[in-house]
Amino acid sequence: MTPALRLEVLSAGDLDAIHAETLQVLEETGVFVEDDEALDIFADGGASIDRETGMVRIPGEVVEAAIAGCPQDDDGPVRFCNFDEGVMYVDPRSGERRDPTKADAGDAARLVDALRNIDSYGAAVRPTDVPAATAAVHGCEAALLNTSKGVGAEATSGWEVRVCAELGACIAGSLDALRDDAVVGFGTCPVSPLQLPRDATEVIVECARLGLSDTILSMAMAGASAPVTLAGALVAHNAEVLSGITLAQLTERGAPVVYGSSTTAMDLRYAAASVGSPEMALIGAAAAQIARRYKLPSCIAGA
Repeated sequence: MTPALRLEVLSAGDLDAIHAETLQVLEETGVFVEDDEALDIFADGGASIDRETGMVRIPGEVVEAAIAGCPQDDDGPVRFCNFDEGVMYVDPRSGERRDPTKADAGDAARLVDALRNIDSYGAAVRPTDVPAATAAVHGCEAALLNTSKGVGAEATSGWEVRVCAELGACIAGSLDALRDDAVVGFGTCPVSPLQLPRDATEVIVECARLGLSDTILSMAMAGASAPVTLAGALVAHNAEVLSGITLAQLTERGAPVVYGSSTTAMDLRYAAASVGSPEMALIGAAAAQIARRYKLPSCIAGA
């Protein structure tokens, strides 16, 4: 663990302006929500729902109450993990570039376990030699069997959350113990711009019901799926993350959440995300500041 690091790129006034603009976006533009159960939860929580279009408009007071309902972060030390999830694998023995397997997931977890500066394991690869519908569960099992560190599961449905939680409970001792001992954690991504697809809402809702931590991580791309300016991209990013956090708190007040960011700028040469760029560093630092404003833990993607 590393003592808390700070890179302040936004002033207090900047943070207030981004928050105010975010609330306006959520209340006036809204977010698209694909799943009927999530629409029901938003409706019961005071949001305005258009069933025909799937648009959800969330009043500012509902969003702010959701933020206030989250467990607060103590601004503790910085921790590091590998990022996920690789779609191809370079075999370290043969040099072959190929589809990853369940054994590869276990090897990656074993490597992370041996690296003392890495604090937890995120699903490095998704196994392709198992049924696609259960790949996240197989990957979680392979990781749990090969590392003593916390495991980030790549669940994309409520069912996968439940099964991976049961695997974690086998290590922690029970589902109740798992809430205090983060053997397994979860994460999900809204789709930019301003969409909560069914896989994201299922993970958010199930994690909230189980009382397990969920990282809600926007991957907006400035100049493509978000405005090109730093401020505009952060407003879109913040709206996506806060919509997920609000859904979690309307499902179960006090549900643990993590404010996540892998937002970056578009590489104009390839129309792809410029990961590891200076723009991403600025956006990541700003996202961490926003999370601190809300007193939430953050997960920020780097290089």
